[in-house]
This record gives sequence, structure tokens and C-alpha cells, in this order.
Amino acid sequence: MGKEASVKQEANSLSRSKQFQILSAVAIGTFMGPLDSSVVNIALPEISQYFHASLGTVEWVVMSYLLVISSLLLTYGRLGDMYGHKKIYTLGFVIFTLGSLLNALSPNILSLIFFRAVQAIGAGMMMSMGPAIITDIAPPNERGKFMGVTAVSVSVALATGPVLGGFLTTHFGWPSIFYINLPIGIIGYIWANRVIPQSKRKDRQQFDILGALILFLALISILFSLSYTEKWGWKDPIILSLLALGLVFLFTFVLIEKRVKDPMVDLSIFQNRLFSIGNLSSLLSFIAQFSVILLMPFYLQQLRGYEPSQAGLLFIPMPLTTLIVAPISGIISDRIDARYISSLGMGITAFGLWQLSQLNANSSHFTIVIAMITIGLGSGMFQTPNNSAIMGSVPKTRLGIASSMLATMRNLGMVLGVAISGAIFTGRLQALSYSLAQKGLRGEELKVESFIGAMHLAFLVTAGLAVIAVFTSLIRGSMNHR
Repeated sequence: MGKEASVKQEANSLSRSKQFQILSAVAIGTFMGPLDSSVVNIALPEISQYFHASLGTVEWVVMSYLLVISSLLLTYGRLGDMYGHKKIYTLGFVIFTLGSLLNALSPNILSLIFFRAVQAIGAGMMMSMGPAIITDIAPPNERGKFMGVTAVSVSVALATGPVLGGFLTTHFGWPSIFYINLPIGIIGYIWANRVIPQSKRKDRQQFDILGALILFLALISILFSLSYTEKWGWKDPIILSLLALGLVFLFTFVLIEKRVKDPMVDLSIFQNRLFSIGNLSSLLSFIAQFSVILLMPFYLQQLRGYEPSQAGLLFIPMPLTTLIVAPISGIISDRIDARYISSLGMGITAFGLWQLSQLNANSSHFTIVIAMITIGLGSGMFQTPNNSAIMGSVPKTRLGIASSMLATMRNLGMVLGVAISGAIFTGRLQALSYSLAQKGLRGEELKVESFIGAMHLAFLVTAGLAVIAVFTSLIRGSMNHR
């Protein structure tokens, strides 16, 4: 009871004004990572043309960022728990801003790929520490409301990124998408350094270097192989070898963590059902959500013939709805059992994915927008209560690891969502193209029917995963408002 009382006393000792200042500092860092990802995607064609680089080379501008950021999140979590969340968070601003400058000045495509990896190190530090800092300063009975800030920041970034990226690239060239980070990064660092309180120094512990290295190798092997399954196929020997290698590294990591005095990840936190099942639900949620991110652009641009700008506008209702709903669901979760809100959110997401599975070549804009709003509503209802419950389930000394585990689940879900939905769509498309051709379909009719059938199955499968998340959210246990 002493520790719980001290958590409440620390949070309540901060004035409301001070709490909002800290939240704004976290919002800036949480905003920058997702914004940069969505902005860069829009600029890839111009980057390819500028450096005379192939698509296979240019995609590593995105891949290097994704692999580095995802593979190091748990390492940052442990470092944050050891040396203070503020130190890692503000260092993230410095590295991210420096990386942005180096990206803008890149003389060739290889330099750009390398500096994107540098930028990812900083982005990962900010991403992994945000929820930990919020949990540090949030009164337990308002944790859900405070956690809504991160969901809002991500939603705003995803909604504005494509529009901002298109504008900057068109009018100022691709380097401008990195230069824009410089003033934001500098202001963010100064503000965070000023308002975020210094974490109390933990007991001196040794950093598990071997465990961190083995975990990095495990995650990068698994993530790399999953990222290329859509292109190379699940049966490719390189994919299978990397997956097997990643699993061997992961098993080795678990053995190491059980034996060292100061483990990288305290495996005992996974015995907490709320923490482990909550993270599983988060993983399933992002797998479902990123199937939409992958497949809908192909539907809108290839099948319907929309311009990228038109397709982008039809995407905006999803993050915009999440932006509105997430803080409200957080406030409600502070008053009633969060698992019921999260479960309802995943049920709504499943319904939205079913709506997308019913689209055809003549579906109206209204039908598309309603489906996107439905998924945004479900996502907003799920994320904040689930994140708040997870962060409230661990001791204060493990907030960094819990925060970085959430971020890892998001990135792993993104990769798995693309891999699973891409594999289902591609396999079904090939099968339908052959079977329908045997029945006499040709030309445009064959293309349309095959595409719609493949998309139908892919969205139904991810809707099924969302339904599973409904039940995992229900069985995870109730949140303790510590």
C-alpha cells in the first residue's frame, strides 16, 4: 500500500497546469514519429526519380526506419527504467532532429537509407517513453484520459501526414519533408527538457548487453522476413530461414533472461494476465487496422482509378474519427471497467472490416467513408482504454518496458497486418484469376471480379482476428486504478 500511496501522492502533487505542460511535451514527441512515416511514403516517387534509384532500393528508405525502430524499442524501455524516462525521451529528440537534418542533406540514396536508420533511433526513444512519462504523472483515476493524448497525437499525424507531405514535396522538394522536423524537434527538446520532471535514479543495475543484442537480432530477423513475405512468398527459403533464425534467437533470449541478475526484460510481468493478454489484444488490433492501410489504396487507385490525392481524402475519416473518440473513451474507462469499452471497440472494428469486405467496383463514396468511420470509431474505443489498463498493471519500476512493449506490439502488428493480408490477397487473386478465366471471363471483367473476391477474403480474415480480440479483451481481467 505504501508504494501505491506514493504513486498517487506524486501525481497529485503536480498542478493541473504542470500536468498539461508535460502532456503537451509528450504529444510533440508522439506526433513526430508517425508524421515522419506518413510524410515520407508520399515522397518516395520523387526521391526515386531524384536519385535515379529503383523501387527496390527506395523502399529501404522506409524499411531501414521500420526495422531499426521496431527492433530497439524494448532496449529503450529498459534504459528508461534504469536511467530515467526523461533522459531517454529528450535524447530521442536530439537524435531524431539530427537525423532529419542529415536526411535532408543526403548526397545519395545509400546515405539517405543510413540516416533514416539514425533518425529511427531517436523516434524509437520518443515513442517508447511517451506512455511511461504519462503514467508517471497521471493520477490513477485519470490515467485513461491522459493516455488519450497519445492516441490523438498519432491520429493527427496520420491524418495530416499525407496532405503535408504532398504539399511540401510538390512545392519545396523532397528535402523539405525532413527540414520541417528541425524547428519542431528543437522546440520539442527545449520544452520537454523544461517541463518533464526528472525521474528518480533507480538502484544501480547492470545493463544486459548480451540480452539486448540477442533480442535485436531476433526481432530484426522476424520483422525483415515478415516484411518480404508479400513479395517473395511464405515458401521462399530466405523467408523461412530468417523466421527460423529469429525464433531461435528469441528462444535463446528467454533462456538468457531467466539466468541473468538484471534482465533486459523482466519475464515475470508476463505472468500478469492483464499485461500479457492486453498486449496480445493490441497486436490483433493493429494487424486488423493495417490490412486497411495496405489494401484500400490498391482498391481506390488501381480498381477505381482515383488519383492519390483523392484516395488520401477518403482515408482521412478513419484517423479523424479516432482523434475524436480516443480521449472520450479514455475518460469513460476511468469510470467503468475498461475491458468492456475495448471489447466493444474491437467488435465495431470487426464490423467496419466486414463493411469493407462488401465493397465492389461501383460502391459509393458514402459507403466507403462510413466503413472508414466505423473502423476509426472502433480503434478509438479500443486503444486508449487498453493502453491505460496495460500501463496501470505494472509496477512503477517497469513502466519503461511496459511502454516500449506497447510500441513493439503496434509495429509488429503493422508488419504482420501487411504480411497476412498481403499474402491472403495475392494468393486469392491468383487463384480467382485462374478459375474465373476457366469460366470464360476476360479482360476488365476478370480483373475486377478477381480483385473484389481477393479483397473480400482478406478483409473477412482480418475481421475474424478483430473478433478474436473482442474475446481476449474480455478475458484479460479488470483494471486496477492504482
